[in-house]
Amino acid sequence: MTMADIPSIAASVPSLKQHLEAHRYICSDQIATAVYLAYHLRKPVLIEGPPGVGKTELAKTTAEMFELPLIRLQCYEGLDEAKALYEWKYGKQLLYTQVLKQTLDEVLQGAKGFAESVKRLHEFGDIFFSEEFLEARPLLKALREERGCVLLIDEVDKSDHEFESLLLELLSDYQVSIPEIGTVKARHTPPLVFLTSNNTREISDALKRRCLHLYIPFPDIALEQRIVNARVPEIAPHLREQLVRFIHDLRELDLKKVPSISETIDWARTLLLLHADRLDSELVRNTMNVILKFQEDIESVQPELRNLTDKAARS
Repeated sequence: MTMADIPSIAASVPSLKQHLEAHRYICSDQIATAVYLAYHLRKPVLIEGPPGVGKTELAKTTAEMFELPLIRLQCYEGLDEAKALYEWKYGKQLLYTQVLKQTLDEVLQGAKGFAESVKRLHEFGDIFFSEEFLEARPLLKALREERGCVLLIDEVDKSDHEFESLLLELLSDYQVSIPEIGTVKARHTPPLVFLTSNNTREISDALKRRCLHLYIPFPDIALEQRIVNARVPEIAPHLREQLVRFIHDLRELDLKKVPSISETIDWARTLLLLHADRLDSELVRNTMNVILKFQEDIESVQPELRNLTDKAARS
């Protein structure tokens, strides 16, 4: 595929959905529409929803589909511009300072008086804060990509409110301001920006105003079966239906962490590896740690295990 194919892929919502599914990302019309609007409006997309429903995977698959570089910024508490935007190459600056000291006589040769000497030294000071000494971090790298890119700002809800403020200029104008250099704009094609949130805290109104909003819930049974079929096509259809129904019944229980789509896929691969042809309570008990990640959840499900398994097997 070449870059010339991108407009045809993004020509319509059905086309985008078809190409996402060709890259094994099975999605709803709502998700395909959000990507379509993001491409044509050049608006960031804020994707919210429970962990493990495919928020990060959507950005990764979009980059793969469009054959664009994926630049990922993983957010965490205390993230600042030095890790997200840019920082200066202090070691290189120090090295050049030492070189300047060694050649100071040559630099100041012919200077008349203190004022002219200081002026010459200031000229070198400007060099130290130039592009040559700038270390680009993910946000600045995304703006510098010649062909454009997909910028994934993952789990933005884990960052601080101050970091959200840092994002506002980038998300509205696809540019950033560096005091020593000035404004840096996207070189050609602005990046496609995806922000993900697991709703651990409320995102600010200012950030939400700059983004399209997409909420990805857990899929219904039919859609999740299609997802499992795309990711684990070797599994038998009746077993696929049983395990998906079992997962959906689990999600109805009061658990500390309900199984995500990624855990459904992992369980399907596990059952395939064990050469299972149907669900039974002993098999489920022995593989429960694949889909439930807290011991208290495993213990709370144990009394209901036979009923849940029988119900899924009758489907």
